[in-house]
Amino acid sequence: MSALAAVLIANPNEPVVDAALVMKAAQVVQGAEVRMLDGGVAAEFIVEGESDRRALRRRLLGAIERAPVDVAVVAVEGRRKRLLIADMDSTMIEQECLDELAAGLGLKDKVAAITERAMRGEIEFEPALRERVALLKGLPAAETIADVLDQRITLTPGGLALVATMRANGAYAALVSGGFTAFTEAVAAKLGFDENRANVLEVEADLLAGRVVEPILGRDAKLAALNDLIKAKGLDRTDTLAVGDGANDLAMLGGAGLGVAYHAKPAVAEAAHVRIDHGDLSALLYLQGYTSDEIVSG
Repeated sequence: MSALAAVLIANPNEPVVDAALVMKAAQVVQGAEVRMLDGGVAAEFIVEGESDRRALRRRLLGAIERAPVDVAVVAVEGRRKRLLIADMDSTMIEQECLDELAAGLGLKDKVAAITERAMRGEIEFEPALRERVALLKGLPAAETIADVLDQRITLTPGGLALVATMRANGAYAALVSGGFTAFTEAVAAKLGFDENRANVLEVEADLLAGRVVEPILGRDAKLAALNDLIKAKGLDRTDTLAVGDGANDLAMLGGAGLGVAYHAKPAVAEAAHVRIDHGDLSALLYLQGYTSDEIVSG
């Protein structure tokens, strides 16, 4: 029976993983080795002789009561991953690019409502994408995209450190999005990803044509990208870490060695191996056992 790491993670802006909270948690994992990963932000318990991850997580959640802390239980063996595959919208960036494009036509609310339904899995991703893109027909392509990137898109906290630290330790990083290459190329460059894959917006006479180049990169294509990279890099599936927030990420999250739902829709958070509801993206480093002095600022 391999050892488990039970990790407590807070948002760095609300560092509540202090000595008192760790002592509370220790009462339900007696005999475990305790290690502070980042004072106030993350701590872990190395637990031997336990196989029921869900039961262990429930006990810890009960012990910390309502503290704004994520509790995750992962295997110690193979903990540090060699491939990061990440969604972009509402994961590596804080916005949905398509919604922000629609703002240029005064259609953000309408498009955002469709986006929300698709990300919750209430409607199929591909037809929802086609419907939303059709509403953008006629927008000046280069000007609008540049304005959205410059004025409306912000990187998710912890993302730079996540990519930089994993790459510094030999991992390969791929940004795989159901969004558009016009955005993934810029975001991947800012965050330091090795590669990016996404959909392509059709442009005619410098205007958005209201169409996406087929076939659409959606749920199945994200899983295919993961499988392609595993094969290309000669990795074991356990070597991989995937992160996303929407229904079209589910297959990718399930197919990775560790699938993390990041501030995700309820159905996605329930299905993923690990859910991060409070921490920022640096949480994915603590899941792998990185300490604060090992994290590269990016």
